[in-house]
Amino acid sequence: MPVSERQLAAFADTHAWRIPFDTAPRHLAGPGDARHVTHGLAAAGWTRTSDPLSPKIVLRSPDHRHTLQFDPQSAAFAWWQLRAETTDTEPGWYAEFGELVPAEILGSVTDALVTPPPRKQPDPWRVLSSAGWLLDAPNAARSPDVMCHIELRLIDRHEAPSWHIETREHGHGAPEGPRIWHASFNSRTPPHLVTAFVTALADTAPLQRGMYDRTTHHSAVQKPSPLTPQQVVEAYTARLGGLRRQSRGARRLQRPTARTAPSKAGPARPTAHR
Repeated sequence: MPVSERQLAAFADTHAWRIPFDTAPRHLAGPGDARHVTHGLAAAGWTRTSDPLSPKIVLRSPDHRHTLQFDPQSAAFAWWQLRAETTDTEPGWYAEFGELVPAEILGSVTDALVTPPPRKQPDPWRVLSSAGWLLDAPNAARSPDVMCHIELRLIDRHEAPSWHIETREHGHGAPEGPRIWHASFNSRTPPHLVTAFVTALADTAPLQRGMYDRTTHHSAVQKPSPLTPQQVVEAYTARLGGLRRQSRGARRLQRPTARTAPSKAGPARPTAHR
């Protein structure tokens, strides 16, 4: 399901009149445009399997193994859920993301999923340290403003630790205030996907938001961007083209013997809330 010219034109129309503002830090930039995620997967050949007239969006990969669900009416705190079914050679896994996770950061995960993984993986803790994050022993880190926390948690002694990320208000006398957004990756999530999220989150480069776009906190800093609206749209279009080419290469590298294990509820099994 490639992104159509009409869909690209709709994205361009949305952003053509918006004066871009550099917005930082990233964890407070607000959700942005969800098409950074959905268009990226469509460019990689994913198809929508949900009702086109429903606010719920379900996208499925060409091999039917991976599913992304976006449900703004979800009773759970996670509006986004990314899942992989178990195959003959690989375990299943899942990740979830709250409403206010910036789309560009979530998009870094889906981009990494549909493109060939890098040969050498950076250490996520080193990435965080280089970006000025505060490392807390043994497996935790805080953003420079202490509002975003990353932690490796051991939930089950029979499983490897899982990744949990939260952005919270300042506590005003308490250690932590109300939660703004969260993300989590279970213990079987491929490490390069977690690294992609952490790297995008810790990147000190600002995200572009329109003048009146929603941010998640009053302390987010916005400055007029040197980019023009046309440059923002051109960069977006170039990214989709790159994803289309790289995803084709990634599919060619996949082993043909990998087969998704059958599901008792069938291929359209709804995602259960955790």
